[in-house]
Amino acid sequence: MDKIFLSQLSVECIVGIWDWERRVKQTVIIDVEMAADIRKAAATDHIDDTIDYKRVAKRLLAFVGESQYQLVETLTEQIAKVIVTEFGVSWVKVRLNKRGAIRGARDVGIEIERRAEDYAGVTQQTQP
Repeated sequence: MDKIFLSQLSVECIVGIWDWERRVKQTVIIDVEMAADIRKAAATDHIDDTIDYKRVAKRLLAFVGESQYQLVETLTEQIAKVIVTEFGVSWVKVRLNKRGAIRGARDVGIEIERRAEDYAGVTQQTQP
């Protein structure tokens, strides 16, 4: 399996359960790996034959930046759902890091893997 990845995509958003977290945007760092078969794109040298990681990044920046979830678990799940349903990805790994959330720890976060089957009942959305 080939993979296309985005590493350390930094986004400010509202995320957290405490009152102050609901008022102040915090930075989350997102790493994404997406399953892809890059052979056709490698042969044609055309962006339409692969996952356009710039479009994925722009979509995630907008989606996460506008989100207001309480839990990083929910935010991470929704990121995976966006990638799978909007970009037709068969498998994705999403790692979300909320730096500084725990005193004494540099990083805290969550990592999930999802497949297209996990969102079988979800209608695929059209990417703007």
